[in-house]
Amino acid sequence: MDQIKTGMFLKELRKEKGLTQEQLAEMLNVSNRTVSRWETGSNMPDINILVEIAEFYDVSIPEIIYGERKSENMDKETRETAVAMAEYGQNTAKIAKQKVIGILMSAFGIFIIVSALSIFPSDSSWGSIYAVFGSVFLLAGIYFLIRQVVAQWGGRILIFLGCIGLLFGTFALSDFIAVTQFDQVPRFRYETIYDSRNSDEIVYKTIFFTAVQKNPGTEDEQVFIIKRDALGS
Repeated sequence: MDQIKTGMFLKELRKEKGLTQEQLAEMLNVSNRTVSRWETGSNMPDINILVEIAEFYDVSIPEIIYGERKSENMDKETRETAVAMAEYGQNTAKIAKQKVIGILMSAFGIFIIVSALSIFPSDSSWGSIYAVFGSVFLLAGIYFLIRQVVAQWGGRILIFLGCIGLLFGTFALSDFIAVTQFDQVPRFRYETIYDSRNSDEIVYKTIFFTAVQKNPGTEDEQVFIIKRDALGS
């Protein structure tokens, strides 16, 4: 079953009727977005709506599923219809299952991230480790959900990469706010520098900035961001 071919066929049938997506959506009691997803192959109509669409366009359900009109001389036995319906049902069930998996994995990932950032103090590396672990689940769940919305591989990859950038950008922003507003050390650091000759100073390096913790563990403790070139001076 080729969902993109089916979507193009549905679009062709709608245009033959001289209808806009909005008009068809109103007739079928669905949203414009739903009709658009049918016609791009991102999603498929439920079986009850599929029957209604077939009657409205005066075509058979197998013709919609296969994405083309069958000639009058072609075999239209019941077995062909049954096979087509079975395939359609399996595809619908598979999509629903993937949506559930995506939602559960995303929710579990968010739970791990929030728990890690709430339980572990900022100077503990375990918070960032568990947050990254939770991010893996979150991104995997997002990918399962993207597959149901975007049909083209290129579009999926772009959206997925955008989600990765947004997630880790959020981590970086949370570190920046923690340092500048709450005098906390950054969680998502890739290097911690401690010099025994200068025991009142610890340097934390992140991808985007370098932070210094002065007088750690004392009443005069300070955490602030420095320029990278200032570290070597």
